[in-house]
Amino acid sequence: MSSYIVIGGGILGASTAYHLAKENAKVTLVDRMDLGQATDAAAGIICPWISQRRNKKWYELVKNGAKYYSQLVEDLEDLGETTTGYKKVGAIALQNEEKKLRKMLERAIEKREDAPEIGELKILTPEETKALFPLISEDFSSLYVEGAARVDGRAMRDALIRGAKKLGAEVIYGEADISNGVLLIDGNPCDAEVIILTTGAWGNELPSKLGADMKVSFQKAQIMHFRIENKATGDWPVVLPPTNQYLLAFDNGKVVAGSTYEENTEYDISVTEAGKLELIEKSTSTAKVLETAFIEEVRVGFRPYTPEFLPIIGKIPGFESIYFANGLGASGLTAGPFVGAELARLVLGKKTVLDLSVYAPV
Repeated sequence: MSSYIVIGGGILGASTAYHLAKENAKVTLVDRMDLGQATDAAAGIICPWISQRRNKKWYELVKNGAKYYSQLVEDLEDLGETTTGYKKVGAIALQNEEKKLRKMLERAIEKREDAPEIGELKILTPEETKALFPLISEDFSSLYVEGAARVDGRAMRDALIRGAKKLGAEVIYGEADISNGVLLIDGNPCDAEVIILTTGAWGNELPSKLGADMKVSFQKAQIMHFRIENKATGDWPVVLPPTNQYLLAFDNGKVVAGSTYEENTEYDISVTEAGKLELIEKSTSTAKVLETAFIEEVRVGFRPYTPEFLPIIGKIPGFESIYFANGLGASGLTAGPFVGAELARLVLGKKTVLDLSVYAPV
């Protein structure tokens, strides 16, 4: 039996290991638990259909990612993993211009033709919008998207890892390195027929030791967690304001506001006053009541990007048994589980859902 080592235990690596184990492969997942992992900080919005981004290759990944969640959650629950952090709650995309709302609705209706999981679409009045998410100021109408969901990145990653272990995978929390072409785990040589690198913002490290430049960059993101007195928040929809910010609610009064998009920060995991101010200003412009909410924590993560902001999936050039997947960026929680399933199929020589050659490293 071939053996597979997945290096990097974020949402993508965890999904890859889980899907390999599901196919009865001998798989080891290695993660060094770096502070600032994107998955560890993120609260995911699963609603790719109303984006104005026109890159079709990107859209195929996120569309399939959103669709795949229902099946994935069902499979994990069959393994006894019921704490996945995923819930279909719908989304409300805010607007105060009728023309823009109509355009958004038209785009979503068009996309629903091959993505029926979008579900019901309707324009809501400011009163109807506020009824769904009571913190919202009364200035906004919205587009309601029934099929949208939220996911807690930590919870989903952990469920995938627990599921992988139940299916026979080994998980090692330690340091992976490559020296003179030999894979080392915590300094000890490790044999594997196939190595799969899913190391996110640290994606250049191991390929560079092989003489490969994968051109991974990253953005720092700060995400604020509020706690409000209202405990009945678990069914509230995701809120998508007209900017690149968002609000989403979880159970027991937790409201998450994100996020900053910071360049050239190195691996600085510190919470900054500028970051907190930006998050407070933008979230309270949508939900003024948050001015008096308790700030529970601010999480920091690094979103990985690859050239043209399009993910890379495939073999590292010149290496037949070393695969690389990276660059999911802000779409990591939407696309990560699906890409992990695709990557597992690819390395096993099985037919993939998409033509992954269009995402191959060059």
